[in-house]
Amino acid sequence: MVSMFPWRAAARRRLLLPPPALAAARRGRSALPAALLRRGGLVGGRWVEAAAAFPVRDPASGTELGRVADCGAAEARAAVRAANGAGAAWSRLPAKERSALLRKWYDLMIENKDDLATIITAENGKPLKEAQGEVLYSASFLEWFSEEARRVYGDVIPAAVKDRRILVLKQPVGVAAIITPWNFPSAMITRKVGAALAAGCTVVVKPAEDTPFSALALGELANQAGIPAGVYNVVPCSRQQAPAVGEVLCTDPLVAKISFTGSTATGKILLKHAAGTVKRVSMELGGHAPFIVFDSANVDRAVAGALASKYRNSGQTCVCTNRFLVQKGIHDKFVEKFAKAIESQLHVGNGFDAKTTQGPLINEKAVEKVERHISDAVSQGASIVTGGKRHSLGKNFFEPTLLSNVTTKMLCTQEETFGPLAPVIKFETEEEAIAIANAANVGLAGYFYSQDPAQIWRVAEQLEVGMVGVNEGIISSVESPFGGVKQSGLGREGSKYGIDEYLEIKYVCFGGL
Repeated sequence: MVSMFPWRAAARRRLLLPPPALAAARRGRSALPAALLRRGGLVGGRWVEAAAAFPVRDPASGTELGRVADCGAAEARAAVRAANGAGAAWSRLPAKERSALLRKWYDLMIENKDDLATIITAENGKPLKEAQGEVLYSASFLEWFSEEARRVYGDVIPAAVKDRRILVLKQPVGVAAIITPWNFPSAMITRKVGAALAAGCTVVVKPAEDTPFSALALGELANQAGIPAGVYNVVPCSRQQAPAVGEVLCTDPLVAKISFTGSTATGKILLKHAAGTVKRVSMELGGHAPFIVFDSANVDRAVAGALASKYRNSGQTCVCTNRFLVQKGIHDKFVEKFAKAIESQLHVGNGFDAKTTQGPLINEKAVEKVERHISDAVSQGASIVTGGKRHSLGKNFFEPTLLSNVTTKMLCTQEETFGPLAPVIKFETEEEAIAIANAANVGLAGYFYSQDPAQIWRVAEQLEVGMVGVNEGIISSVESPFGGVKQSGLGREGSKYGIDEYLEIKYVCFGGL
């Protein structure tokens, strides 16, 4: 680890000492793989320390997994300067060479997929099988954008006069600040960074304070892949330092682009900061996904889709269903089968246990929000069909819960729960369902089940969301554009459109011909 700040030698020594809890973890099922374990920031290709370090904890047990450099404004500015310094050479590198480096990074992720998944489960808590799926999903963005790097095409436009030619060039925007959440600590990084690097941009990543080890492991693999120093930088920080680091990334004039995934409230703060220097922004913000089951639906398929859409990562995804709307004629049958599926197919436990499908929530604050939503709903007449309380395993574990007799006046239908709570609203007409679904001020994803072709077209076109699942509960894929409407954000990630978020269009008029 190389010091960029000589007066921090003591902090450097602290970071290099293995914490006792980490040594203990190595003897248990949540051991962090030493080959990819990094605890400093990554700035200009070097691992650097900060004046202090903050703990990262296993949400399943509360055990400290390790301490990570608590970067502040100074480190953030240094990372921005490093990214800016590397930008000119990276942007001039032939697209084929950028493509090859991204592909090498992808190959290394696949080679280290088990270690990467172990890190995700240890710091995030999700079941190991889900973590393994995330690693493959995460790596696929590097693969996809390694290919897209060679397909950034310009244009030639016929001119109105004979001695001119009109050309359109696409060029990288510059330094991109990447701010990511804890629920997908690897995939949310590569979905942004893959596109940015393919376009010729350099990046500074600020990972969530709960899950920095995944971002740092990606940094280690980026170094191994030969990604040039300063192209991929990471500034981990505690919740206390996050406002200062975020402000630097959003206000520094050397930063040209902000890409953020997180809450709508935080996104609005970042937008205000970014407005001062009129930065390009991509925002993937909160969701409040409706899941509509019409009378014509195949109930068994709808239940399977509901289970996948609601309870993946214990309900902690931005595209998780937050409101179930079930038509009157099929309501009771759906609720009965859904309850049986929850009770028979979902198993709460430590993410490293093979049978676990539901890990812990990320922290006690998340559990308290689920409890608050259930309490409010029950106080207004909702019924607990199954679940409804904390699990006996520990304070961050919660029973998968199903509520019936839910109305639109309850908090769980007005706010994103981000937990294992499924509230079911009964409706009578298609128009009523659409009105309820579209009443939210956000619109990320929406789902519905129907076997009526005309209805499928009507509802898919009328739902005010950026992504629609028709008879499908899992919709994310590298080939598809990910993003929302209303207050769910700006821009799209993944797909052939994702790289455009990191490109400027330049018009060249070539005259005197």
